[in-house]
Amino acid sequence: MLRAWTIGERIPSIIGRTGSRDKFHFDTMAGRYIVLCLVGSAGIEKNAEALRHMMSHRFDDTFSSFFAVSIDQGDEDHKRLGDRESGVRTFWDFDHRISLTLGAMDAPAPGQAVSYMPSTLILDPNLRVIAHIPLKDSAQHNALFDLTMAALRPVNDYAGVPIHAPVLVVPHVFEHEFCRKLIDEYQRHGGQDSGFMREVNGKTVGVYDYSFKRRSDYFFDQDNEMTDQVRRRIVRRLLPEIKRAFSFEVTRMERYVVSCYESETQGFFRPHRDNTTPATAHRRFACSINLNAEEYEGGDLRFPEFGTHTYRPPTGGAVVFSCTLLHEATPVIKGTRYAFLPFFYDEAAAKIREENLAHLSSDVIDNRTAGAA
Repeated sequence: MLRAWTIGERIPSIIGRTGSRDKFHFDTMAGRYIVLCLVGSAGIEKNAEALRHMMSHRFDDTFSSFFAVSIDQGDEDHKRLGDRESGVRTFWDFDHRISLTLGAMDAPAPGQAVSYMPSTLILDPNLRVIAHIPLKDSAQHNALFDLTMAALRPVNDYAGVPIHAPVLVVPHVFEHEFCRKLIDEYQRHGGQDSGFMREVNGKTVGVYDYSFKRRSDYFFDQDNEMTDQVRRRIVRRLLPEIKRAFSFEVTRMERYVVSCYESETQGFFRPHRDNTTPATAHRRFACSINLNAEEYEGGDLRFPEFGTHTYRPPTGGAVVFSCTLLHEATPVIKGTRYAFLPFFYDEAAAKIREENLAHLSSDVIDNRTAGAA
């Protein structure tokens, strides 16, 4: 269905092929302004003129980025559009999924020509619409584009007032002595490289990509004495605060893990969400409990949709946030960061988890390594 977007609407999640990736997850680009041009075809002169004008602006993936959406294979074949090293990309939408999702075209009946409504969406760092500019006349389009771009605030001030991610910070969940006990357990047993989950051909599979995540994990799910000590502290000290802040009754906790980010590898975890595959869809809240906050530099939590502000709970303290939020662990530049990283959910989500186990690849024993920073 053709659609005119209004200010303040959030566009739906889109995934498509670009020049650099077969599956580019657009929503990981939150944290900067986005120009999203639903061009349809750059072979049409008015569209080409608008593209030339917009791409004469500087896009650097820090303040802003540019995406074109093309359904015309000639745009790729004749190099009318393509990716640059930084800031400019094209979605090759030859199956029309993105264009249909964003309302730039109606699904054509068999034998009918495609009817496309080219336009440009300008999105704030939280991927909400600032402007929707029809591309009927290139001169008018370009004038409105220039006015909108000139009015953009600095990224950290995009709302006009200070904003913070909707997270809960709770100190004193673990005592310092217990934090040290968990670190000692990690150092005694050592960690294993930590992967993350992706959906491939309908299955949730574990993958390792050291350009996306550098971390080691020690799991102690089978240590009943240690898990009991962790559980008692979280049930008594943290779950009541989650219920009070989020009106959510946690009844299940997933995985007992001490994670390690080392400065030698500048340990990090790129922006991601924790519930984007069928086998992780049950997760409701992520939790990061720092075990030695005074002993490293870097390694903070950041939520790009809400600016560059970072979050760093004190030793023994927790940050709790919805698994739907885009978040990252910034690189550790000095020392070593240790953290306890569980997920929380309830009985309704437990049913979802059970139903979705069929989507978990047979070569993955469980989904403990996925997500959380």
